[in-house]
This record gives sequence, structure tokens and C-alpha cells, in this order.
Amino acid sequence: MNQLSEKELHALVSLLDDTDREVKTHVRDRIISLGHEVIPFLEKKWENSFNSEIQKEIEDLVHDLQYSQLKERLIDWKVSPEQDLLTGLWIINTYQYPDLEFDKLNADMHQIYFEVWTAFKNDLLPYEQVRIINGVLFNTLRFSANTKNFHSPGNSMLSNVLDTKKGNPISLCAIYMLVAQKLGLPIYGVNLPNLFVLTYKSADANFYINAFNKGLIFSKKDIINYLEHLKIEPIDVFFEPCSNKDIIVRTLRNLIVAFEKLGESEKVIEVRALLEIMENP
Repeated sequence: MNQLSEKELHALVSLLDDTDREVKTHVRDRIISLGHEVIPFLEKKWENSFNSEIQKEIEDLVHDLQYSQLKERLIDWKVSPEQDLLTGLWIINTYQYPDLEFDKLNADMHQIYFEVWTAFKNDLLPYEQVRIINGVLFNTLRFSANTKNFHSPGNSMLSNVLDTKKGNPISLCAIYMLVAQKLGLPIYGVNLPNLFVLTYKSADANFYINAFNKGLIFSKKDIINYLEHLKIEPIDVFFEPCSNKDIIVRTLRNLIVAFEKLGESEKVIEVRALLEIMENP
């Protein structure tokens, strides 16, 4: 922790309620410069403090340090060659649940994969394979569309969707896609206006899946009709697989809308900054 002794750290934290704004700013900057390794120390100080002023300052500091760590992770993810989807969703998840471990999320997803895998047969036709996945995810495990709280931030938090079994189009598609790809199926995300769906795309078969509607199977013609209804010109991107980065960008956009509807302006600003990281070249 930047060669600061515990005694010096204690002294620094005790200055957080200093009435001199300059002193307080200097102390905050010094603590922030120590990086996220200082968080456990700060959390302990919070527990042992009876000074509500210092507690509030510590909460803000911990949030700033966690947010800074999240940004670093997102930058690393963006430049990583594989851009692993589960890792990207976990990074976003830590915005609301900073203590969530990747291994916990990974284990929960593996359990869902295992349930599907035990019911699965590789020698089936694509439509039949999809029907099996649908049966396990939407009937056995009872995943469903969160139509009551469509704009809840929880719909963009994978851990929350796994706990409640309710999500928005993109989170339900992400779970479906992660399971399907682990089974070796050519299933990918598709970025439609106002809706996120999946495509099964191989040399032998090409159709679409709406995870928000219990895995309903539909065709390219249905997408054309949908776009006509919205008076939107059909372009290639509405029919073709999108990247994992596109999924993370869309998840962040959903999160911004969710916080805007709740009037959480500070969170809107923070998530917009995350979106900028993803969208800037």
C-alpha cells in the first residue's frame, strides 16, 4: 500500500472530517492514490468508527476506489483478444455488487449449463436442440421476462437475474448464449432495434430465437415484418451475429436508461463514463 504504515493510515483516515476543505481533499487524494488494496482497511475503519461524518467519507472513498478498479478491468477487457462475455458481464455486475467474485458467477452459470447438458442430445436437428434448451431454461428452471420491472437496473446485473430468474431481453439472451456456446452450438446475439434476440447460424440452418419470449423460434421474414412495423430500414446488422463487445455496450446503455428512470443522476454519469470507455477507439 505505497509504503504507508498502518499507523499512518489511521492518522490519514482520522483527518477525513477535517473542517479545512484543502486538508480533506489532500487526504482523499492520498488515500485514493493507494489503490484498491486499501479498501479492506477502510471497511474495517468504517465498522469501528462512531463518527457518521467519517463513515460517510469512507463510503465515498470506497465507492471511488471500487469504481476506479471497475474502469481498469473494463479497459483490460476491451483490449483482451477474447473479450469473454461472462467476464464482461461480471465486470458490469460489480458496479452494483462490488464484492461479487467471478468464480461465484461462473459456478452459477456452470450449474445451469449442467442442467441443460444432462437433457441434451448432440445428434438432434437444430430446432430440436433449441427446444430442449428452451424446455430446461424456461420450464424447468423457470427463467422469464421481467415485464413488471422492465427498466430495473437488476435486469442488467447477471447475478440478480440468476437469483430472481427474471431478466430483460439482453440478460436472458446472454444466459442462453453462454449455455448454448458451451454446448458447441452456433448461437449468437443479434442487435435489433428495441429488442435483443439470438440467431442459430450454421451452414445447414439459420433461424432466430427470442429468449424474452420463452425461446420462441422465428424467421428472417419475421424480422423484416418487425422492422417494417417500426418503420425502420432493414440493414445487415439486424440479421447478423453481433460481438460480445456489442452486448456489453448494449447492457451499459440499458443500465443508463434504468438509472435515468430512477432519477439516479450520479449513477447515470458513472455508467456513461463506462460506456465511453467501450465506445472510444
